[in-house]
Amino acid sequence: MLKEEVIQMDQDYFMNVFGKRFPIVLEKGEGVYLYDNEGIEYLDFAAGIAVNALGYKHPQVTEALKEQVDKLLHASNLYYFEIQAKLSKLLVDSSCGDKVFYGNSGAEANEGAIKLARKYFKEQGQEKYEVITAKESFHGRTLSTIAATGQTKYQKDFTPLPKGFKHASYNDLAAAKEAITEQTAAIMVEPIQGEGGVNPAQKEYLQGLRELCDQAGILLIFDEIQTGVGRTGELFAYQAYGVEPDIFTLAKALGNGMPVSAFLAKEQVAQAFKPGDHASTFGGNPLACQAAYTTLQVILEDNILDDVKEVGAYFREQLEQLVEQYSSVIEVRGKGLMIGLELNIDAKEVVRKLLDQGVLALTAGKKVLRFLPPLIITTRDVDQLIEELDQILVE
Repeated sequence: MLKEEVIQMDQDYFMNVFGKRFPIVLEKGEGVYLYDNEGIEYLDFAAGIAVNALGYKHPQVTEALKEQVDKLLHASNLYYFEIQAKLSKLLVDSSCGDKVFYGNSGAEANEGAIKLARKYFKEQGQEKYEVITAKESFHGRTLSTIAATGQTKYQKDFTPLPKGFKHASYNDLAAAKEAITEQTAAIMVEPIQGEGGVNPAQKEYLQGLRELCDQAGILLIFDEIQTGVGRTGELFAYQAYGVEPDIFTLAKALGNGMPVSAFLAKEQVAQAFKPGDHASTFGGNPLACQAAYTTLQVILEDNILDDVKEVGAYFREQLEQLVEQYSSVIEVRGKGLMIGLELNIDAKEVVRKLLDQGVLALTAGKKVLRFLPPLIITTRDVDQLIEELDQILVE
């Protein structure tokens, strides 16, 4: 079909929740490049919003999925699957978690984490149900997770929202402490706020939250939907802070494009879930687990994490030069290959101009460019982006 025909069909039949999309029809991908149905090539610094960690058409992931498609896509969690068991062991062996549960999306993982926190205290006969999150946070699009989200723009049209959520300023220990009450069950926080503007947590803040939770006898939940699975240069972002959460959530990069999410918990917390307390029809099906298992294996065995740190440091250096060169560029922030560039001009307009030059990027709010490329990008790819960005900023 012609591009115009696809766009018109979408406008005729699809609910317009994404507004006016960028006018390209993507057809295939390879490595760090995407191609539209007119054959135009795009260097991808968005990765499906931090999803395609190993880029496109990765040989090991592709082959593993082809083999699994020929075996079994789905049956039911009423039965056991070898690949699900192997993935669970790999996740537990690689993290501070002791038990895992699978879903399909980040919001679903965060919902599960919230449920587990409440059930943990119910098991102890305590009426603790409130979850404290951060202002400018983002935790998902379900009713509970937008209630948890600390941004009113996502909430205003869906009131009344579920009760039991409070918001305190990010990187502010005093505000978090003040928000704790006898009804508080957990503090949930992103190690780096993604949608909120690529705002990294201070080490003292996360360590302080751990101490606060221990003192108050409540749980600490890390939302690693966007930071997890190598994005920051560590397999999980909490590992760089010297802080272990009681529960943490994963999605996005976990399946390298296959819908799969997970939440992991310490044993004493995980045991609160009893048969019938939680479930998912599609969560943890063989195809999704194969995608996640192979993706994790490649990241752990092919020195991907070292590459993320090295290329990420180079990327920041190049962006810092733009800060020095242009008054329209204010600040660079982030970790690894989760990088935000704050501007004093319209970030979405810069993204449109990059698109015209064959580069895909993202925004986080009105003034922040957000870069979440595949973890396999090289310094040469960074140079191409910087060259295009330099030409746009000089205009």
